[in-house]
Amino acid sequence: MPGTYIPSDYLPVAIIIIFAALVGLGAVVAGMLVRPRRPYAQKLCAYESGNPPVGEPRQKFSVKFYIIAMLFVVFDVEAVFLYPWAVAYDKLGMFGFIEMMLFMFILLIGYIYVWKKGAFEWD
Repeated sequence: MPGTYIPSDYLPVAIIIIFAALVGLGAVVAGMLVRPRRPYAQKLCAYESGNPPVGEPRQKFSVKFYIIAMLFVVFDVEAVFLYPWAVAYDKLGMFGFIEMMLFMFILLIGYIYVWKKGAFEWD
């Protein structure tokens, strides 16, 4: 019948997914059943690397923090693109080399731009 066909090649993958979900749910349920439930003020207090909490928990962060985080993600994605390119370099030839140099050049221009704007200076 159309619409009811399930390829048998995917059955092992489905079994593994179901098993992994059951193991994860089992661990959560077991933790809920076994752990002690005795909350007290010190236990419910915010933990900051062993130091007592200082200031309000809902303070605003500087925009610089978010800019640095976004720049990290951008340059991390660059590294992710470099690995497959290096592996397939022999197959790509000169075209792949020129494309990657263009990609690196565009990223270098962006890097210089944010450097000149002072985004890497942490005040």
